[in-house]
Amino acid sequence: MWTARHPDLPKRCGTGRQEPAATSDRAVGGVVTRRTLRGVTATATSVGESDRTQPQTTRVSRVAARLPRLLPAAAAALSGVLLYVSFPPRTLWWLALPAFAVFGWALRGRGWKAGLGLGYLFGLGFLLPLLVWTGVEVGPGPWLALVAIEALFVALVGVGVAAVSKLPAWPVWAAALWIAGEAARARVPFEGFPWGKIAFGQADGVFLPLAAVGGTPVLGFAVVLCGFGLYEAVRLAFLARRTTEVRRSAAAVALLSVTVPVVGALAARPLVSDKAEDGTATVAVVQGNVPRAGLDFNAQRRAVLDYHARETRRLAAEVEAGEVDRPDFVLWPENSSDIDPFANADARLVIDRAAKAIGVPISVGGVVEREGKLLNEQILWDPDEGPVDTYDKRQIQPFGEYLPLRSLIGAINDDWTSMVSQDFSRGTEPGVFTMAGTKVGLVTCYEAAFDWAVRSEVTDGAQMISVPSNNATFDRSEMTYQQLAMSRVRAVEHSRTVTVPVTSGVSAIIMPDGRITQRTGMFVADSLVQEVPLRSSETPATRLGVAPEIALVLVAAGGLGWAVGAGVRGRRSRGV
Repeated sequence: MWTARHPDLPKRCGTGRQEPAATSDRAVGGVVTRRTLRGVTATATSVGESDRTQPQTTRVSRVAARLPRLLPAAAAALSGVLLYVSFPPRTLWWLALPAFAVFGWALRGRGWKAGLGLGYLFGLGFLLPLLVWTGVEVGPGPWLALVAIEALFVALVGVGVAAVSKLPAWPVWAAALWIAGEAARARVPFEGFPWGKIAFGQADGVFLPLAAVGGTPVLGFAVVLCGFGLYEAVRLAFLARRTTEVRRSAAAVALLSVTVPVVGALAARPLVSDKAEDGTATVAVVQGNVPRAGLDFNAQRRAVLDYHARETRRLAAEVEAGEVDRPDFVLWPENSSDIDPFANADARLVIDRAAKAIGVPISVGGVVEREGKLLNEQILWDPDEGPVDTYDKRQIQPFGEYLPLRSLIGAINDDWTSMVSQDFSRGTEPGVFTMAGTKVGLVTCYEAAFDWAVRSEVTDGAQMISVPSNNATFDRSEMTYQQLAMSRVRAVEHSRTVTVPVTSGVSAIIMPDGRITQRTGMFVADSLVQEVPLRSSETPATRLGVAPEIALVLVAAGGLGWAVGAGVRGRRSRGV
């Protein structure tokens, strides 16, 4: 078959040039030969050659054309996965830097729609594997819904980063925008969900001392800034090799974005200390274990209480035998007595006997109903006087301890509403127990993810912090290690010893410098006894509170406002 274009037909638009000599092809012995003609362009298919090669070529060309558009999307999703890999239980904290470098490459110079989509893909790549533990016992529905909502915040950050990427010093604005996104996630919806803050992946990293400077916002900002700065430095290096036209100011910003966070972290090291300021205390952390993992934990309430009482009595026997030091006080986990000891005489007797056996105060995690309210409560139990003080958990977990949108969720799945048959009520006051002369701040489980919930105990006088937790419902997932890393960051942030008693593990004792000195295994009965330093000084992070976060949000707003204003002026100048 021959196809031809007549010379009288329109030429290529805008060339204004005479058509070059065309060629004609003919098949000789199965080989296509080309013959030049003037004014006529013709092609021929050799004998036996299939016309199907043309659709195949078209498909290949279509894939090749789409590849440049698919590459940023793939890069955004994979860099999100890379960020997840940087989180505990792995100690690959440094992978956060290339993760944000690739994310910055994918977003730089994009429009808002591309920024939204790429940001959402990055959020999915990061949060889907990070939060998979939320569906361990309840199935994939709640897990996927949570990730879909949380990734929206990352998508909006992607829009902002794409906008500011055209500004001078864009890594600074972009990193501030990320922290603004974290600040929003920590507050809405349903009182927020800060899980996955960049700071919580840096417990083993070189940037950790910055937590003592400005808390999790400053620590996270430094990591993200370094990542975006790394990309900008590489980009400018390649640009310099091609054109040698790189502004010194841009090169300086890229260099400072990488070096200042590292130098700042090194300069902050003197703020990190494990030296005692107010003497020491010998603390015992009891992990009683549970009969079996899962949501059936709540049906095992008496067994769980008995396990913790038994482990405490075993510890008392070891103390009497001189095998371990006598503790000044004992810390039990959250939900170690889900039977209300104020309403149940049998549960009260079990706890009282354990306290008398060890002979020191015990902080007991109980579920208590008082004045028609259900409370997740820590109870200070004296061996002689019984319960003498309480702390009610203030930051309760949505869909775990209370059920928002109960009627809507019940219409979707009755089983989900039955899992939270009665909503817990919130406490209103900080919890600091005086135990054998030591002021112990209580931060119950989920509260450890919230900056304000930890800081309030320190400003209320806590010399050390305890994070009683119950992770039995999440089986052997990464959740317990992610939460343990939070406690390590909190130890450095406020320069306090942190103990983590957990029903089923991992329980641990953490020094004020973030080091874990003792830890248990998972789903075993065990106890930890150690002399720990007590401290009363306040770090800059403790004194400043929310101020660094507010400052970074204002920086983000300033950069975003600049970018929007520049875009509006640009459109006006073009007459759009």
